[in-house]
Amino acid sequence: MNDVRKKKVESLIQGILSSMILTHEIKDPRVSSFLTVNTVTVSNDLSQAKAYVSSFQKETTVEKAVEALNHAAGFIQGLLLKRLSMRTVPRVQFFADDSIQKAMELNRIIDEANRS
Repeated sequence: MNDVRKKKVESLIQGILSSMILTHEIKDPRVSSFLTVNTVTVSNDLSQAKAYVSSFQKETTVEKAVEALNHAAGFIQGLLLKRLSMRTVPRVQFFADDSIQKAMELNRIIDEANRS
């Protein structure tokens, strides 16, 4: 698989998913516009995609949003099919990305250590 094409597909899917969340196309109340699609990775054969989402809200909110997004995967697949000019569109699975919370916690610990 051409690495440039794979990166382009990942970027396109990330942008489309972010737009869907921001414009409330996914009407589930558990999916708030505070969600961020951090990363999308696509398999080499372009059949599967993993989308990692996070939020600055509580961690349980992210878990519920991921559950809602995975529940709406068929609907999202249909929207991706309309917006991507590809023969087959990768099947997207959503996962919680807690790297932002971990980074904020690490910064807090470093700040406390510097104050001591």
